[in-house]
Amino acid sequence: MRAVPNWAVATAAAAPLLLVSGWTVAAARQPAGYDPIRDTISELAGQDATDAWIMVVALVLLGCCYLSVAAVLHAAGLPSRFLLAVGGMATITLVAFPRPPVGGSLSHGVAATVAVLALALWPAGSALRLPRGHDAAHPARPEPPWAFRRAVGLSATVVLLALFGWCAFEVTGGSRTGLAERVTAVAVSLWPLLAVLSARRAHLAWSVGAAAPGDTAAVVPPDPLRPTRRPDRLA
Repeated sequence: MRAVPNWAVATAAAAPLLLVSGWTVAAARQPAGYDPIRDTISELAGQDATDAWIMVVALVLLGCCYLSVAAVLHAAGLPSRFLLAVGGMATITLVAFPRPPVGGSLSHGVAATVAVLALALWPAGSALRLPRGHDAAHPARPEPPWAFRRAVGLSATVVLLALFGWCAFEVTGGSRTGLAERVTAVAVSLWPLLAVLSARRAHLAWSVGAAAPGDTAAVVPPDPLRPTRRPDRLA
C-alpha cells in the first residue's frame, strides 16, 4: 500500500479554506450592491469585478489542490482520480472564460458544469472499485476505509448531485443562486479531504498491523485499500 504523504493532507485541507477565504475577501472588495446570497462566485472573477485577481488566484490554487490530490490518492483508483483531475482542470479553466458584465458565457457555463459534475461523481467511482463492506468470501480481509465503502461513496455522490440540481434550479429561476453555488462548492471541496484522511488512517492501521518486530514469520494483514479478487467459480 502506498502511503498518503503529509503534504497531500495539507493540500486537501487547503482547498475549502482557499475557496471560502477567496470569495470572502473578494466579496468585501465589491461595491455595496453585491449580495453573496443572490450573486454568484463567478461574478467575483468576472470582467467587471473589483480586484478580480483575488478570486482568480483562489480558483487556480483550488484547481491545483484537486490535481495534487488526484496524483497521489492511489487508493481511489484511476477512474476516480481521473474525474478528480478533470474537476481540477475545469476549475482552473473557469478563469480563462470570465463572466461578461452583461449576459452569460457558454464557455464559462460549460467549464463550471464539467467541474461540478466531475467533482460530484468521483466518490462513486472509488466506492464501486472496492467491496461494499465486510467481505464474506474473505472473512480475514478488513473492511475498506470508510470513505471508500460503497454505501458511503454512493451516498456522497447522490448528495453532491442533489446540490448540483439545486444550483441548476436557482440559476434558471431562483433568487438564491449565490447561496446554492457556495454550499455546493464547499461540499465538493470537502470530500477530497475526507477521502485523504480516510485513506491515511487505513494505511496507518495497516502498517502497524504489518509491522511485527522480531517475528520474521508474521503474516502481513491484507491491504484494506486493494480490491478483493473474486473467487474462481471454475475452481
